[in-house]
Amino acid sequence: MGYNNIRMAVFISRSARDTINFGKEYAKTLRAGDVVILNGAMGAGKTVFCKGVAQGLGIFDEILSPTYAYMNDYGGKLYHYDCYRLKNGAQAEALGLCDYFYAGGVCLVEWAENIKDVLPENCKTVTMEILSDSERRILYE
Repeated sequence: MGYNNIRMAVFISRSARDTINFGKEYAKTLRAGDVVILNGAMGAGKTVFCKGVAQGLGIFDEILSPTYAYMNDYGGKLYHYDCYRLKNGAQAEALGLCDYFYAGGVCLVEWAENIKDVLPENCKTVTMEILSDSERRILYE
C-alpha cells in the first residue's frame, strides 16, 4: 500500500495555509473514483489537507474530521473517511462504507491500514510527517 515501486514526490508545508493550498493543487490530479490513502500521526494535518482537496473540487462546506461518523459525504463528490475506530475491513463492509469506493466520488481515507483488506487496488497515497509545530513534509504520488 503506497510505497511499492512508486516514486513519491515531496512538498514541504510551512503552515496550515500551505497545506490547504497544496490540497487544492493536488485535487487537480484526482479523478472521480480515485481513492487516496492519507497516512500520518494525529495532528499531522490530514484534515487540513482534506479541506484543500475539497476546495479544489469546488466544495466549500465546512470539512470536519469524520472520527465519530466514520465517513462524511460532501455531495457525492468527496467522501472523507476516518477509520481509526474500525478494527478491520469487515466492519467497514458491515457499515456500508466500502460501497462509496465505487460511487464515483473521490475518497480520502484516514487510518486506511485498519481496513486495508477491503481497499480497492491502485489507491494513491499521501503521507504527512510532522517536522515542527507549523511545518510538514508531505510525500505524495
